[in-house]
Amino acid sequence: MSPNPNSSVTLVRNATLLVTVGETTFLVDPMFASPGENPSIQNTPNDRRNPLVPMPDVDLSYDAVIVTHRHTDHFDDAAKADLDAAVPLFCQPAETDAFVDEGFTDVRPVDDSVSFDGVTISRTPGRHGHGDLAEKMGPVSGFVLEADETLYIAGDTVWYEQVERTLERFDPDAVVLNGGEAQFNQGEPITMGVDDVAAVREATDATVVVVHMEAINHCLLTREELRSATENVLVPEDGETITL
Repeated sequence: MSPNPNSSVTLVRNATLLVTVGETTFLVDPMFASPGENPSIQNTPNDRRNPLVPMPDVDLSYDAVIVTHRHTDHFDDAAKADLDAAVPLFCQPAETDAFVDEGFTDVRPVDDSVSFDGVTISRTPGRHGHGDLAEKMGPVSGFVLEADETLYIAGDTVWYEQVERTLERFDPDAVVLNGGEAQFNQGEPITMGVDDVAAVREATDATVVVVHMEAINHCLLTREELRSATENVLVPEDGETITL
């Protein structure tokens, strides 16, 4: 199958993406708050209120929503208020009831895989940190979107064997990683840092895109630091579109 020139990833801000695969556009992990509207992440190296930066001027047109998990920097009150209650919303099974209780009427939990508008959506494992801290952070997921191209949205995870297995299983054309090396005052980082990104880069021939940076107070790794320490990795600015 020939590539679709319309397939793309637009970084809105943090982990909020507009992903077009085939003819379908997904809004991923909507966080719509104005700067400082949400509280800071506690027990972290600084106490700046979130988000740290404004929304860029992008066209938020989409066919469906994907929420990898319900932490505030991936789904916030502003997004809840702004989204159409009838929008098709794909999520982890464990979080279905929370969306239904909030009034969403077309919630579609993804256990293994489902189809939507010509796209196969598969849910994949994630580990939000290391050891006991990862357990406390609760369940997180990635999602693979398959149409003309295959796109792996890894979600809030560090590099571990299940990420490697997902790359082997789906052989994606592009991978979106959540960087920033988010961390608390104790314990190891809970999202990808330089070593995690480098491990993914080594494990796949896919285009590697890193987001989830410079928008939340506990994400300490900057774009420039990541660009300087890695090769053949795309680190977009807010509002930037990468065509696949």
